[in-house]
Amino acid sequence: MKPVPLPVVRAKPPLLLEVDLSRGLADAPPTDPVSALRRRHLPLLSDTVAGLRRAIDDGDVAGVVLLVGKGPASVAQAEELGAALAAVAASGKSTVAFAESFGEAGPGTIPYYLAVHCDQVWLQPSGSVSFTGVALDVTLLRGLLDKVGARPMVGQRHEFKSAADALTRTELTEPHREMTQRLADSVVEQVQATVARNRRLTATAVAAAMAAAPLPATEAVTRGLVDRLGYRDEVYADLRGRLGHGDELRLLFAHRYAKKQAARPVEQARARRRPVVAVVPIRGAIASGRSRPGGLTGPVAGSDSVGAVLRQLHDDDAVRAVVLHIDSPGGSYVASDAIRRSVLALRDTGRPVIAAMGRVAASGGYFVAMPAERIVALPSTLTGSIGVLAGKIVVHETLARLGVNRETISSGPQAEMFSTNLPYDDNQWQRLQDWLDAVYADFTSKAAADRGMPLGQLEPLARGRVWTGADALERGLIDALGGLEHAIRLASRLAGLQRNAVQVRRPHAGWKDRIRPPQSTDSPAAAAAYSYLSPSEELLRLLGAPGTGVLSLPWDLRLH
Repeated sequence: MKPVPLPVVRAKPPLLLEVDLSRGLADAPPTDPVSALRRRHLPLLSDTVAGLRRAIDDGDVAGVVLLVGKGPASVAQAEELGAALAAVAASGKSTVAFAESFGEAGPGTIPYYLAVHCDQVWLQPSGSVSFTGVALDVTLLRGLLDKVGARPMVGQRHEFKSAADALTRTELTEPHREMTQRLADSVVEQVQATVARNRRLTATAVAAAMAAAPLPATEAVTRGLVDRLGYRDEVYADLRGRLGHGDELRLLFAHRYAKKQAARPVEQARARRRPVVAVVPIRGAIASGRSRPGGLTGPVAGSDSVGAVLRQLHDDDAVRAVVLHIDSPGGSYVASDAIRRSVLALRDTGRPVIAAMGRVAASGGYFVAMPAERIVALPSTLTGSIGVLAGKIVVHETLARLGVNRETISSGPQAEMFSTNLPYDDNQWQRLQDWLDAVYADFTSKAAADRGMPLGQLEPLARGRVWTGADALERGLIDALGGLEHAIRLASRLAGLQRNAVQVRRPHAGWKDRIRPPQSTDSPAAAAAYSYLSPSEELLRLLGAPGTGVLSLPWDLRLH
C-alpha cells in the first residue's frame, strides 16, 4: 500500500500595500449623491491613513510602496500621510517611495517632503528634484476694482487682517508682508528639519541642496536626497526580491486594505462592543443655518447642522470622547459663536472634546476650536487670524458703465446702510467701526478665557494675524502638533481608554435623512446638508439677478 502524500501547505505570499497619489486623495467623504458618484473611486486620506496604521500590527503586510505621482494636495496632507508612513517604517516594515520626478519644470518640495518619511527613496533616472522651497502668491484686486468703477469700503481689526487688503490695497502693507513671509519661512523650516532628520543630513547640507535646486537625478543621489535611481518596474522587482516568496508578492491599495479589514465579521463584532470616539467634521466657510456640500464657493459648515450633530452626541452613552475635525477659513461671527456654545455644552457632559485642525482653522475656524479641552494642529496648519473685517463693495458705477441703472428705494433711517448701490455715509461708517470693535473685543476676550491666558498676553497674538501650527504652539494658541490620528489618541487617553480599544465613528446623516423633512432641530435630518444652487444660479445671485427661475423676486430684493 502506497503512503498517501501529505497535502502541501503553501505560505500565503506577503502583502505589499500601495499608496498611489496619481489621482490624489480626498480630504473628506462626499456629502451629496452627485459628488459621491463622481468621486466613487477617489481614495480618502482617512482610509489610507487607517490602512497604514492597521498594517503595523499585521504580520501579513511586508511593506508599503508610495507612488508619489503628482504629490499630495497640500502640505497638510503630506504631514498627515507622512506621519502614518513614518509609523510603518518605525515598526520595521519596508517603506519605499518612488517618483518619476519631484516636479518637472515645476515645484516639487511638498512631494519630496512626503517621500522622505519612507526609509528608501527612488527616482526615475530622467527625473529631477525641484526642492526649491515654497512660495505664496498674494492677489490684490484694488486696481481691477478701480478700472471697473467698483468702490470697496471695508473695515478691519487689525493690521494683520489682510483679507481686506485684497480689496482695498494695490500693494502689500508691511504687516501683511511680514506675516506672509513668516508663514512661508515657517513651512520651509519644518520641511528642512524633517528632510535633515529623515535623510540623516546636516541642516547646512539640506539648505545647500535647496539653494542648488532643481537637481538632476544623479546630483540628488550624490547629495543624499535620493537612495536609488530606477524605473517603476525596477522598484517592484527589488521589492519582490527582498520581501516576496520568490517572485510572489500580493499588491493591495492601502485604503482598500483598510476597508477589507474593517468589513471582517470578527472586526465588526468587536467594533460594536467598543466605546466610541466621535469625529465631527467642520469643513468650509462657517455660516448660519444648514450645512451645504459645495458649489461655486465650496462647502459650508452651517451652525444649525453642526449644533444638531453635537446635541445628538449628548445622549449617546457609547460616545466617550469627541474630536472636532476642523478645516475652515472662518465665516460668520454669530454662527461661529453658536457652534462654540454647542461645544461648551458638550464639554459640560464630562466628555473630553479635542479640536484637530487640518489645512486651515483660522478666524471663525479658530473660534470654534478654542473652547476644546485641547487643540491639535499640523505644523503647517494656518490658524489664528483672531480678528474681524466687514464692509461692502459699491457697484453703482460699475453697473452704470454696463448700461445698467440700479436705483434704491428705502424706508427707514439706516435702510441703505448695507446696499451695494450706495456708499456709507459718515454715520454709517462709524456704526460699522463700532461694531467691528465690539466683535473684536468679544473674540479676544473669549479666546483668552478659553486658552487660560491673560487678555494682555493674547491681544498681541491676535490683531488678525495668521500663524502656522508650529508658531501657534510656541505662542500657546494650540496645545500639540499632530494630525487627526494624534487627536483621536489624545481623546482616547483623556477618556481613560486605549486607542486600540475604541471605535472611531463619524456621525453623519443617511440618504433618507437628506430627503425627508426634519421633525425637530435635533433630528438627524436637521444635521443633513441640503442641496445647493448650481454654479450658474450662484453666479446670477452674485450679480444680483434672479437665479432660481422666473418666479423669483427680481433685483435681489432683500430687507436691509
